[in-house]
Amino acid sequence: MAERYEFGLDTFGDVTIGPDGSPLSHAQVLRNVVEEAVLADRLGIDFFGIGEHHREDFAVSAPEVVLGAIAGRTERIHLGSAVTVLSSDDPVRVFQRFATLDALSNGRAEVILGRGSFIESFPLFGFELNQYQELFEEKLGLFSALLPQEPVTWTGALRAPLTDQLVFPPVEHGRLKTWVGVGGSPESVVRAARHGLPLVLAIIGGSPARFAPLADLYRRALEQFGNPVQPIAIHSPGFIADDDAEALDTLWPHYKIIIDRIGRERGWGPVSREHFEDEAGPNGALYAGSPDKVAVKIAAAMRSIGASRFDLKYSNGGLPHEAMMRSIELYATEVVPRVRELLAEADAADAELGAVADLGAADRADAAASADRSLD
Repeated sequence: MAERYEFGLDTFGDVTIGPDGSPLSHAQVLRNVVEEAVLADRLGIDFFGIGEHHREDFAVSAPEVVLGAIAGRTERIHLGSAVTVLSSDDPVRVFQRFATLDALSNGRAEVILGRGSFIESFPLFGFELNQYQELFEEKLGLFSALLPQEPVTWTGALRAPLTDQLVFPPVEHGRLKTWVGVGGSPESVVRAARHGLPLVLAIIGGSPARFAPLADLYRRALEQFGNPVQPIAIHSPGFIADDDAEALDTLWPHYKIIIDRIGRERGWGPVSREHFEDEAGPNGALYAGSPDKVAVKIAAAMRSIGASRFDLKYSNGGLPHEAMMRSIELYATEVVPRVRELLAEADAADAELGAVADLGAADRADAAASADRSLD
């Protein structure tokens, strides 16, 4: 019987520091990412996602190539992007690459499509930022048309049309599992529902509970569009160590460097230790701490959203490879089993309350029927 809940790991291939404190080469980081995925597979993690970036502080610009290398060294873990920046790519080529990955991994490929949180790919590949919205809207429509693997006739404004076009290679069994990753826009949530695709909520700041209305909107939109119920996943950053102090003290300098670097680009002020600890607290989006603390927080977030999958973004700036390997180990062996236990207890309590409510409704109906008979 399949598990109701799934747990994954995501990485952007952040350029990490080596034992001497110097940044590792991009090539070494890529090799380390493969080893991290192999460990995740061996420990029973459900999904391993790799993000796409085109800047100096991230090593992965071609996730599918790295995922293909991982596929050859793993057996059961599902492999996907986190995310594929569809706006600056071609939907047909994306489909072909992930269909190829699906074949090489014996049906374990997934793709998460998104607009990305960085814009470097737009000038790099010759796309206009003033078409940011239109590019994603049109390309997601074309990608969705490819999923049934039937001849496609399609016309758009920003790409050459297709006429009765089949795309190869086909996915061997069923459809390519395709998600849409969103950062918090209601329009993006409704778009995913309109295409009937599963949703990944990238919750990287603030309380996860504030995303619950977006999850509710998504479910209502699916129903209104006549599409079946789809899963919701959460993607959030974190780091796990043997105790809370070790986790926070290890992560903090790397967290500060990367947040301050992005902040300078986007006009934010420097991040403080107080803000960092708030984000790592019960109401923040940073899952950093001991296994039990992180497990309780993940379970609460999944419950508040109604999510069936949680993907921990375990790489954070220059955090060393060895520290990430230990975090992966703790996540797989201590956090995930504890979250499953907490969610099972909560589901059992919900079922009991539902049974009581149903019984109460039945009693009220019996009482009403008895009253009607008495009046007769």
